[in-house]
Amino acid sequence: MSAEALARAYADGSLSPVEALRSVHARLHACNPRLNAVIAVDEAAALAQARASEARWRLGAPLSLLDGVPLSVKDNIAVRGLPCTWGSQLFARHVPAADESPVARLRAAGAVLLGKTNVPEFTLQGYTDNALHGTTRNPWDTSLTPGGSSGGAVAAVAAGIGPLALATDGGGSIRRPCAYAGLVGLKPGRGVVPRADGLPELLPGLEEIGPVARTMADLARILLVIAPQMHGTSFPPPLTRPLRLAYWRSVGASPVDPLILARTDEVAQQWQAMGCTVVEQASPPEVEQFNQLAWPVIAGAGLAAVIDGLAPASEQALTPALAQMLAQGRARSAVELHQAHAHRRALAAALERVFTDHDVLLSPACAAMPWPAGESHPGQIAGQPVDGRGHAVFTAFVNGAGLPALALPCRPSDEGLPIGFQLVGPAGSDALLCALGQAWEDAAGPAWRWPELQEDAFA
Repeated sequence: MSAEALARAYADGSLSPVEALRSVHARLHACNPRLNAVIAVDEAAALAQARASEARWRLGAPLSLLDGVPLSVKDNIAVRGLPCTWGSQLFARHVPAADESPVARLRAAGAVLLGKTNVPEFTLQGYTDNALHGTTRNPWDTSLTPGGSSGGAVAAVAAGIGPLALATDGGGSIRRPCAYAGLVGLKPGRGVVPRADGLPELLPGLEEIGPVARTMADLARILLVIAPQMHGTSFPPPLTRPLRLAYWRSVGASPVDPLILARTDEVAQQWQAMGCTVVEQASPPEVEQFNQLAWPVIAGAGLAAVIDGLAPASEQALTPALAQMLAQGRARSAVELHQAHAHRRALAAALERVFTDHDVLLSPACAAMPWPAGESHPGQIAGQPVDGRGHAVFTAFVNGAGLPALALPCRPSDEGLPIGFQLVGPAGSDALLCALGQAWEDAAGPAWRWPELQEDAFA
């Protein structure tokens, strides 16, 4: 059931938060051994939260429309009393004493905090695997990855282990996994979801906390809780005029899977049929420059800053891929970091020019279809060799400019694998993107379908 349906059932007394939680726990026990989406739970604490919610609903005094709704939290976001390992041996024993502020807002709204979802080490890779908790698999095809770094979050929601997840996006970590799982997910604009009391900042100015859901109505419910500036607004707002969409089919010379392009072309045609103007254009060169010259510098330097703030020799516990990234980060000069931020400023200016003539940007969410679950990235896309970020060329620039972006599902592959696209807006357009997402969902018909997971397959 969706969060919206759960709240209706709680209100009319046909279902209690305790019954809902027990059902979600049953689903977790049936599916998680194969998917490895959820890596930590406290069933007793969650049950206590559900019982308190049940009492409030009986009194007709719920704290919010999320009261009693089970929700998972990504393992780089602090939840009081639950492990927060960041997918790393270095944080294997880290149990925060306080909630990070968006979690605190959800707890105050009565949401039932179900458990923590798996991530790649330090959330710096586009698949979900680590030496501490192992590999997370895609519910639509368990031989494949759900992407990363929010792979555990999307695998849980797609499999029915709760209707909602709280995740982070530092370079596409919500949007690409949502595309691989058939979900909706928002990377909010910079500062829209305030953060405090969390882990050390790894990607300064790039990473935001955002929601993952199966429907736009559910996404809006969680956003209204975690984004205080949205309180008291009509959300999502109605669309009052046809919009102008810029359409990027590629970023520079980077290859894109032909099937993804075909499906995103269909999306562009659908937006035109809905009355929007869609103009295909080349991405500005500043996007490719940010991808190649800025994001790796910022990520590597951020990892070095975090690791060097820990105990000496802690790096020995890193996996080889992260150890290599650490070495590269340490080798960066102050001049390179300064130049990376100059690329960010140039990128932001280029995107301002795009949004002078267009309301929203449309692009694929990913350049590649999902690949084998244990591999960090696809080696080729459309027959061309790519590096570890080749699949991610459409997403990191959004983080660099601090803009909001919404991932939405479109027509899946003939084999049933989900495919997604993204809408990017100028600063302050989070609500507009949600309105567009609702319009897309209304026009395209029910977006959600269930993966064919059979409980006996997970015995």
